[in-house]
Amino acid sequence: YPSGNLAVIVIRERKWFICIVQEDKHNNAEIQALFKSNGRSTCYYPHGSVWINMNVQGGQYLDKAGSRVRRWTWPNSLTSSGPCVPLRPIFISLNQHVGVRIVGQDKITVSFLAMGQQAKFNVGTKVQVSPASRPCPPTLLSEDDLLLLALRVRILRLFDKLRGCLSFPSNEQWDKIKPPAYLMTQTLKILHLCTTSDLSEELRSSVRAILNA
Repeated sequence: YPSGNLAVIVIRERKWFICIVQEDKHNNAEIQALFKSNGRSTCYYPHGSVWINMNVQGGQYLDKAGSRVRRWTWPNSLTSSGPCVPLRPIFISLNQHVGVRIVGQDKITVSFLAMGQQAKFNVGTKVQVSPASRPCPPTLLSEDDLLLLALRVRILRLFDKLRGCLSFPSNEQWDKIKPPAYLMTQTLKILHLCTTSDLSEELRSSVRAILNA
């Protein structure tokens, strides 16, 4: 960003590439979008709730209250049931400098514009779903991903508590310290994903237990 803060990060995790868009903030920057080359991607509103969620079957677009505005399936997706709903092109602005354009499964672009210069990242991927690997019913988030997200937030909260304990040895002061706002926002994101993903009630209870422990 013009401020010097990191805007876009591209990393490799095993055999997958991941593109991360961060907000324009020096410390504790929130993730505004996450794109994986395995077909899973999520964009977030500035206040933290899920905006767009995509996987190898298709995706969904949510409003700020969390209600689904529309849903679509990719042309090469082998869905278990229901009609194939085509994608209508989507363009959203994550912030003043970063936008996302979704035209197809392999035509998803992150555009960065600042000080008269532009950079574009093609984060789309063509992933064919085979009948053997087809989930039933389809889900927009895997169980492992959700549990890992919950455990990550839990660990970060424990580290924050440890720092608070070192800064305020008195138990009275330590108990009054609340988690940072960015951790509270990430907790709400995960709880929202629990409600928008087709997961078992047992898994949802496990995620809530991890976050509320």
